[in-house]
Amino acid sequence: MLLLSLDTGLHIATFLLGALWLATAVHASPAPAGKTCVGEDDVSDHDVAFVGDYTGPLRPQIHYSPPKGFMNDPNGMFRDDDGIWHYYYQYKHTQLKPRVSYWGHATSPDLYHWTNQPIALFSPAHNLFVLSGSAVVDVNNTSGFFPNQTNGVVAIYTLAEFNNGVGGPEQQEIAYSHDGGYHFTRYEGNPVIPSNSTQFRDPKVIWYEDHWVLAVAYADDFAAAIGFYTSPNLIDWTHASNFTGTGLLGAQWETPNLVRMPYYNRRGEREEDMWLLLIGINPGAPTVGSGGAYFLGSFNGTHFTAVDHVARLLDFGKDNYAGQYFYQLSDDDEPVFMTWASNWQYTMVTPTAHEEWRSVTALPRRTYLTKDAVDWKLVSVPYDMSPVMGETLLEESAGNETITMDFSEVESNAVYWEVNVTGIPKIGVPKTALLHFTFENPESGDYIRGGHYFGGYKEFYLDRGGAQGFDNVFFTDKFATNSYATDGKWCMSGVFDRSIVEIFLNGGIDSITSIFFPKEPLTVMTIVLTDIPQSMEVSIRVSALESSWAEMATSDGLVWGNQTVS
Repeated sequence: MLLLSLDTGLHIATFLLGALWLATAVHASPAPAGKTCVGEDDVSDHDVAFVGDYTGPLRPQIHYSPPKGFMNDPNGMFRDDDGIWHYYYQYKHTQLKPRVSYWGHATSPDLYHWTNQPIALFSPAHNLFVLSGSAVVDVNNTSGFFPNQTNGVVAIYTLAEFNNGVGGPEQQEIAYSHDGGYHFTRYEGNPVIPSNSTQFRDPKVIWYEDHWVLAVAYADDFAAAIGFYTSPNLIDWTHASNFTGTGLLGAQWETPNLVRMPYYNRRGEREEDMWLLLIGINPGAPTVGSGGAYFLGSFNGTHFTAVDHVARLLDFGKDNYAGQYFYQLSDDDEPVFMTWASNWQYTMVTPTAHEEWRSVTALPRRTYLTKDAVDWKLVSVPYDMSPVMGETLLEESAGNETITMDFSEVESNAVYWEVNVTGIPKIGVPKTALLHFTFENPESGDYIRGGHYFGGYKEFYLDRGGAQGFDNVFFTDKFATNSYATDGKWCMSGVFDRSIVEIFLNGGIDSITSIFFPKEPLTVMTIVLTDIPQSMEVSIRVSALESSWAEMATSDGLVWGNQTVS
């Protein structure tokens, strides 16, 4: 029997109504004659990127968001031989709610400065959705699509059918690109994994020793299960195994990732790598609505075996879902991860419609495994931020005092901050020993705030409820986790970027991703230290962040992206 709290029950009702709305919004329409390639339909502006206005007060300046329209799950991410990062994502350019899905595309040399590209994958008919998937570089031409090159890209995705508002089969298809992932041709022999199921989606493909491995979500069909398939050539797939019966049972699993993950012991020494199976959960995440979790274990090329039955949470907030890892990084590299910073409980009504965009991607993060005093942890820290790091605004040591900093002159309205604390006694720290921070607009009264108690249960908390520009019953305002000192040390770093904040505790042992929507920009940061023992030393640094978009904008403030028709 499934017992629902009021919050969970309302969410599921909302989710189902949203799914019904989504299905009925799609009108069945046959594919136009002769149009067999992904990327072809009756829209006239496919061959150039869409123009975006990135100057709105809610528009993040360090994070990626689409030029216009609605964005959700990351898809098909890889790094090419020239060091360019390719980011695809679920996209509807003409709507601020998801209707027929395409794959948007952006590229970057550093994961912060993005060039919007033309849409990469369109559906072959108006009653079909190109859902989430992945992309690989077929270096050895196993597919036979690339006889004269080593940089051919194959996209693997779910094609979902909707006829007269009724969901039909979800099947796995492929498309191939001869120009490095900018234009794709749909494989004539699709689907490569046929199915009659309406809950069979989100294929993630990796290369394992001498064959391809595909992880795919069964979603509702098996009540929390991931299937594994193998192939020599990306075309002919054989079912190998299922992973199920553990972790968060009864929830809907989606967007799987299987990735080899570095493991560092407490001394910082790298030991034998482990395998990580990452899943998206929607609905049914412990934080309610959408979320992410992961399993740790081993993989032998066909079967994933978990070390235990625990599904560990990716984030202690509500805005980290459907994350993906980049393909074609070496085994020596720490895997790089990006995720959708929103939640299906409220993403379709967030108050950015007047700026003509909706949804943002969280910061790119390096990840690895370690163990703290309590459990295994997937550590995540921002990828090298030097391309956007600006001048230092504040740097000082602090005691029991209040520090206030006005950053209204920072053009991006985005800052990075870090706090390092040493000399924390093992015993005797008062429960009231507190570091509290606030971002606020003194005139409008908007704020977000958070803090950490060094005594007692050592809670870290974040409260986004003071941002007054969005009121929604599912938009939970308060979050907390326990965060412990190690060897008398504790630290925090964070990125504040207009309408999103990401905070990393103890070097990324724990993290939270949270969107918020003030009526007016938050421009003052205040840090308050109270009841801190004399033995504790606190150092604080705050730096401006430079806009990733401002330097690409023309005199009219617009970012044009790639306008070259090819």
